[in-house]
Amino acid sequence: MGFLIDGFNQLQTWLLILLSPLNITEPVLQFMLVSAILGLSIYLTLYTGMFSLANGGFMAIGAYVSVLLTQQAGWSLSLSILTGMIVAGIIAVPIGLPVLRLRDIYLAIATIGFGEVVRIMALNFDDLVESFIKWMVQKEILFDSLISRAETSDMLDITIRDNGNVRVNFELLGGARGIKGIPVMAETWMLVLFLIIVIYFIIRLHRSRLGRAMAAIRQDEQAASNMGIDVVYVKNVVFVLSAMIAAAAGGLSGHLTRIIDPSNYGFDLVVDILAYAVLGGTQTWAGPVIGAMVLRALPETLRGFSELRGLINGLILLGAIVYLPSGLVDIKGFRGLVAYFRNNRTQRKEMVKDNANT
Repeated sequence: MGFLIDGFNQLQTWLLILLSPLNITEPVLQFMLVSAILGLSIYLTLYTGMFSLANGGFMAIGAYVSVLLTQQAGWSLSLSILTGMIVAGIIAVPIGLPVLRLRDIYLAIATIGFGEVVRIMALNFDDLVESFIKWMVQKEILFDSLISRAETSDMLDITIRDNGNVRVNFELLGGARGIKGIPVMAETWMLVLFLIIVIYFIIRLHRSRLGRAMAAIRQDEQAASNMGIDVVYVKNVVFVLSAMIAAAAGGLSGHLTRIIDPSNYGFDLVVDILAYAVLGGTQTWAGPVIGAMVLRALPETLRGFSELRGLINGLILLGAIVYLPSGLVDIKGFRGLVAYFRNNRTQRKEMVKDNANT
């Protein structure tokens, strides 16, 4: 294992040397890798023909579960991230069964709604628990157990005043403040290793029976069903796999940023994840990876143009969508774009010659 870590550290050093002219530092590279993992999570659903945008919600689940396990239970990073992936996968099953019967924009709206539910639950979870515990104390349900728990717990405080009023203070997720003071446990080699594992898994998946069923569903869902493919089963399996990958990205990013709060997992994150796939392309797994890294690197690369950075970033994304609709990984698109500009240049030269002759 030590030899493997040394190899990844050397690869990291060479990458940072190559990317240093673009103002790419190690923290930026780390978040580029996290974004690439998120891009692969949405790639699975898009490859199956599902316009699902629930990745932000599953990322939040993975982040909160893994951070709570490392901070409150003292678990290791790998075990806490694995548990976060399992929890996200379990939650994805009852969500996917009814929701995945929808299609196109209706599925997108429903999954965005799921992400918002997760974010609002994280925002109000402590208040809900406080209200429930207060009700239990007032009704004297498990009264002694709750009082003894409050005396030994840092998260729970119960105060009963002389007039009978009960004040409960419970803090686990931190509400809008989030969870602070998270130890930085994730390292670059872990991100690289996990990204390689996910890529290898997706390559093997494409060559499997399930992968061929995914491609068939994307091309024609009705025809795939008529051929005997269990469309509901395949969609739900892919949805669960996508949720688990997004949860892993959340767990890794949570142990990089030192703080997580509900605002990190709003609609902006959903748009960013979708942009990774749109910019890179969804024809192959490399598309979302390249799209994620390019979009993550652009703000740092354009740091010298601080006032115009947002404008330039948007123009680059718009230009790629207009002139390379299949994404940055589409070689034929690049060739067609080059041929298009060459033909225009040749036509302009001929027009100049004709005008000169006349």
